[in-house]
Amino acid sequence: MVEAAEYSLAERRNSKSAGAFRTISEVAEELGVPQHVLRFWESKFSQVKPLKRGGGRRYYRPEDVALLRQIKSLLYDDGYTIKGVQKLLKEGIARAGASRELPRSEASEKSAARGLSTSARREVKAALGDLLAARDLLITRP
Repeated sequence: MVEAAEYSLAERRNSKSAGAFRTISEVAEELGVPQHVLRFWESKFSQVKPLKRGGGRRYYRPEDVALLRQIKSLLYDDGYTIKGVQKLLKEGIARAGASRELPRSEASEKSAARGLSTSARREVKAALGDLLAARDLLITRP
């Protein structure tokens, strides 16, 4: 019975049009972050302005969801800080074009400042994952 209710809820979410407004729970699920993170990002990024209805219920526009997806990627994947993403958004770089890539000169400056390129950071993360998996195998062996 619970599975049917969950399925119908998921089915309804997937059946919404691309231009439909989303609730905070739908956006949180879509982005894979808790709802409180979205509320926190609203307080830190003035560009994120969901509509608020009676009782404070939030409704996110498609452009809000796209911006939140971009913020998440910059924070979680590219290693930017909140202040770094705020600066990018203020300068309008993050919204420029469909891609979230920085112009070549700024991207290289950011990479140099962090010490590693994005691809090198990904390789290091992958290697670390492999090492942790190997450690776990060694620990669990008799």
